[in-house]
Amino acid sequence: MRPSPLLSRSLLLCSVALAGGSTAQFDGYVLYGNLNSTTARLLDENGTIAKQWNMSGSNAYAMALKDNGNLVRSVVNNGNQLNGAAVAGKVQEVDPSNNVVWEFVYSTSTYVTHHDLCLMPNGNVLLIAWYNPGNAALQALGYTGNQNKYPTRIIEVQQNGTGGQVVWEWNMLDHFIQDVDPNKPNYVVISDHPERMDINVPVSSLGGPGGGGDWFHVNGIDYNPDLDQIAFSSRLLSEIFIIDHSTTTAEAATSSGGNSGMGGDFLYRWGNPDNYDTPGTQVIPAAVHDVRWIKPGRPNAGYLQFVNNSALGNTGTTIDAIDPPLNGYTYTRTPGQAFTPSTYDWRHVALTGNSGQSASDRMPDGNTFVAISNGYMYEVDTNGNVVWQYADGPQKAFRYTCDDAGIIALLGADPCGLNTGVEGSTGTAIGISPNPTTGSLFLGGLSLSSIRAITVMDASGRIVSRPAPQRTIDLGTHQNGWYLVELELTDGRHLFERVVLNR
Repeated sequence: MRPSPLLSRSLLLCSVALAGGSTAQFDGYVLYGNLNSTTARLLDENGTIAKQWNMSGSNAYAMALKDNGNLVRSVVNNGNQLNGAAVAGKVQEVDPSNNVVWEFVYSTSTYVTHHDLCLMPNGNVLLIAWYNPGNAALQALGYTGNQNKYPTRIIEVQQNGTGGQVVWEWNMLDHFIQDVDPNKPNYVVISDHPERMDINVPVSSLGGPGGGGDWFHVNGIDYNPDLDQIAFSSRLLSEIFIIDHSTTTAEAATSSGGNSGMGGDFLYRWGNPDNYDTPGTQVIPAAVHDVRWIKPGRPNAGYLQFVNNSALGNTGTTIDAIDPPLNGYTYTRTPGQAFTPSTYDWRHVALTGNSGQSASDRMPDGNTFVAISNGYMYEVDTNGNVVWQYADGPQKAFRYTCDDAGIIALLGADPCGLNTGVEGSTGTAIGISPNPTTGSLFLGGLSLSSIRAITVMDASGRIVSRPAPQRTIDLGTHQNGWYLVELELTDGRHLFERVVLNR
């Protein structure tokens, strides 16, 4: 039976045993700020507010925590000339004392940012924008309608002193095709070119600025630093897309260049093959939100995960993940057929649902975090048992583990108490060095004959290795963060020491 949303902001917290006797717990914090609120909150495992920002200017849709502990958020800009659902117009970085470090306004009569943002490893921010080229410009490209529509634009913004500047740009306007007028540009057979967008593609509805200018309602964006690619989700197309970010802005306006050699064309799309006139099942039946790559070191790493808002009809929401057919920097597709897979590769049926918005994340221990807009937030283990629940339903929410650099910078060296209350912990008695380490640990101070077993766990309590008793322990293949080394001795004692990996 699905639990009902809580009636107050209380918390249900429990730990549950998984197969093999391990325990999956809520590890870390949840960051969120409600739309049009001026606060942002960081919740701990007990539902306690560990940190709250109180700011001027209303939250838009999304926010993120930087490695230095500062908050990056989208803000509703005063005086936007284009307005619509989840409009922003401004991005800000705010320090822990609520001071604005820098901000950047991207709002005129022809463009404005909206919905999601993505914080990149270099500190830059990816933003989604509406762009209004004018109906005449669209009709010159073969658009047959009279309703003025705003194609999607994606920009990368870099801090510039106390302001910002656009350093990269992609426009869907540059990638339209049509099959209605041979005398106009890009007249092709639509099914032969799934890498581009049919300018007359039917959409489920219209909304946003201009009484219906929000053409595709792109609402989620993510960045993959290993591939240098961007994923985004479109509610009104019921699709998710991948494009190449390794291009220059000039190359992004063409069909060549970048790691893929495809410029700014779509490398991959999934959810509704009818949008490119190809047979196949529409596997995203309606709205889709919050597309993201599952991070390295987590179950199904490299999959694309997203909120399939109406997968089970109406508000029957699922969290789905697919394994895109990656081939180098492109994606395999058989000509004339829809992009694979034919259905989801992994699915979590949400405990409650919403026909729009919402967010999810996959955690290192296999847990799944879900934030249902206008519902509540929760986390389940791999068996579907609820390990955390909180009665607030923001449009999006964001999960951070205990060893996240931003959490450490904001809350201190041991924000989750990983090195406290461990029975038998002796610290220097284990004699591990160097600590911090760049990958290789030396175990001294004890004879190897006195050690029955060695166990290394990450900050979430997940076992990452069980090396045989030896002097050297190698962490070089693991991600930076905190690890707990446990020694089980032949006399029955258990010794623990926390180590920090920082390559």
